[in-house]
Amino acid sequence: MSGINGSMAHLSDGLFTTAIAVYAGAMVGFTAEYAFGRVGRKLAVAPAPARELVGAGGPSVVEDALPADPPDLPADPAVARASRAERIGWWSVVLCVAGALIHTSSIAVRALAVDAVPWSNMYEFASVAGLVGVLAFLAVLWRLPALRYLGGFVLLPVILMMFLAGTVLYSKAQPLVPALQSYWLAIHVTLVSIAEGALMTSAVLTVLYLVKARHDRKPFGSERLANLAVKLPAAESLDKAAYRVVAFSFPLYTVAIICGAIWAEAAWGRYWGWDPKETWAFIVWVVYACYLHARATAGWKGRAAAWINLTGFGAITFNFLIVNIVVSGLHSYAGLS
Repeated sequence: MSGINGSMAHLSDGLFTTAIAVYAGAMVGFTAEYAFGRVGRKLAVAPAPARELVGAGGPSVVEDALPADPPDLPADPAVARASRAERIGWWSVVLCVAGALIHTSSIAVRALAVDAVPWSNMYEFASVAGLVGVLAFLAVLWRLPALRYLGGFVLLPVILMMFLAGTVLYSKAQPLVPALQSYWLAIHVTLVSIAEGALMTSAVLTVLYLVKARHDRKPFGSERLANLAVKLPAAESLDKAAYRVVAFSFPLYTVAIICGAIWAEAAWGRYWGWDPKETWAFIVWVVYACYLHARATAGWKGRAAAWINLTGFGAITFNFLIVNIVVSGLHSYAGLS
């Protein structure tokens, strides 16, 4: 392949596969914390009975009957399991960060291999979007560390998307087609990938919010669903986290569409032509604008707004998979091989 560094491309593919494996290990750790980390966390120790010492003719004195550090008190197995699971949870964060670094290296090496920004086809775009999804979750943890044990739910779709990218959507490293040889590729596609990767994390949090809110209204009859809902954080916390991610992503997506229109005018002589990709990008933008408006409207907060959020991510998924693969247009750069 002319202009392609084959060894660097092969190294990038190896780092990509390694990142999937590290993410999978982190997902297992997060799942272990989710399953066992809260066992015993809410165990309440009843206050020890007070004893009254009465001196000869003196006043009553109340003392704590429980020693400060009872030497013969056996450790509670549930609390011990919870402690171990929480340590595993913290190590899973470390693994997640390590996976993100390896993933970033894979993208950087791919860029060196093709001597261009590496998101010109579906495989490369999915890789970048997956990395952003992980980084968005780590950013949420920075603000809300109590949501750490939900990492398994976030990493699962990331791993599935990366697996799909590495198999069905995989494309060998190749030079950019002439239509993509523009600095607008780095600006437009970068903003889109950041926005859509973060919106994937918001969608996961929204699904968990709907599960928790449904259980709060009427407990699930299914024991598995009930156990899932009980261990989730408060519905308000999940809803707020999902909203913050959308509030961060929407302006980026808006600027991405504007940059895409400017690039289209330079490349094709018109700002907007209702190409299938452009049409669905506009639909996604409208849906998320409705979501943000709904969150600001008293009657549409909560579950109604959450369903709009999921509709928006459904439109993103349709635009990425169906429009890219099935529908032909000026944006047909799937690069499947």
